[in-house]
Amino acid sequence: MSLTFAQIMLSADIDPADTLVIRHAYVREHEDGTPGIHADSTAEEVLAYTSEQSANPRVFPAVPPKTWVVLLPEGGDRARLWAVLRNNGETSNDGVLRRFDLQPSEQLRDLRNRLVIGWRSPRTWRINATTAASYPVVEIADAQPIPFPGFDALTLDYPQLQAVMREHRYASWRTALSSVVGIYLITDTRDGRNYVGKADGAENIRQRWSAYAANGHGGNVELRTMDPRTFRFSLLRVFDPATPTLAINAAESHFKRALDSVRNGLNGG
Repeated sequence: MSLTFAQIMLSADIDPADTLVIRHAYVREHEDGTPGIHADSTAEEVLAYTSEQSANPRVFPAVPPKTWVVLLPEGGDRARLWAVLRNNGETSNDGVLRRFDLQPSEQLRDLRNRLVIGWRSPRTWRINATTAASYPVVEIADAQPIPFPGFDALTLDYPQLQAVMREHRYASWRTALSSVVGIYLITDTRDGRNYVGKADGAENIRQRWSAYAANGHGGNVELRTMDPRTFRFSLLRVFDPATPTLAINAAESHFKRALDSVRNGLNGG
């Protein structure tokens, strides 16, 4: 018998009848201008974002339950546990936004950032826990830190990139990627086409790749209409942050020529 979210909740004495399950989406800014969250958001930012909800009862329950299980997108139909929150009630309501006093619970604390469930409702960001109870558990990740493999050996598919930018077990990877600038490669594994990009100036590799983890395209026009789930990320050459921009630009131009990524790839020019 396969493991379901119902069994996970039962193990933590979480009552599905009085529990809301939220799967956030990564959006840096909403259409109305309000800020969202991204793969590199801090715990404080995620908590603040969760505590603000619509005053429209068709969007958010008029009387929300006491327990909120909050998950973050993992890519595709996967959702990773962020935390279980205790709802202590509404603190303000201006007719547009309601704010709640939310406090992290100890429930499922040992599974934070480790538990991944299959999210069967990709267009739905919140559901009752009685519905989520049947959702399958697809992963309970190893909580032990994973050693950084080195810049030359680093190859990540899109779900892995999102995990590296968020999970505690990849902390040393984020530190390493924060220490360098340079030239990176995105390969669309569906057809083998390449995109050569760079991180330079005040933007290091971690910052640049965090943007891809958040929205799939990192602001690149050429990639906006593509499905990032088939992307593979790797590093072509890394530099010390003090390296002159001219040297980084020259390296970028070299790899675009060598990989023919303008004429037969994904670079626009």
